[in-house]
Amino acid sequence: MLNLKKIDHVGIRVKDKNVSIKFYESLGYEFKFDGGFEHGHPVIMLHPSGLVLNLLGPATNAIDNNILMDVDEKYSGYTHVAIEIESIEQAKALMEELNIEITGRHQFKGINTIFIRDPDRNVIELVEHSGENFFADTNSKHHH
Repeated sequence: MLNLKKIDHVGIRVKDKNVSIKFYESLGYEFKFDGGFEHGHPVIMLHPSGLVLNLLGPATNAIDNNILMDVDEKYSGYTHVAIEIESIEQAKALMEELNIEITGRHQFKGINTIFIRDPDRNVIELVEHSGENFFADTNSKHHH
């Protein structure tokens, strides 16, 4: 087994550095430094929670639709990042205030989630846990 500790950062390729920085700042991220965005190096952003984002660019093939979203064709690859939050109601209110569209909602086994998209249509899932143990009913044996 690999001794994993935590997710170090999430890297997202973006079309417009300034638009994406502004979007993520609206969610509470702070711009730390630009490692050379125009040369393919990341803009580093840090959230007070400790979550780190690397905004990479520039995107060279600017298509209008992110294919890993809700289109009929399903391609393999990363589809979203899910971030635990304290309050789904507070998140919904903030999205309304920021005029960020909630593109999906889901409730299942003690989780309540909303989905939003960044300016490049990358999916961010915001997850509130009710306290019920999501894994309580699952078999403790690994399934291969």
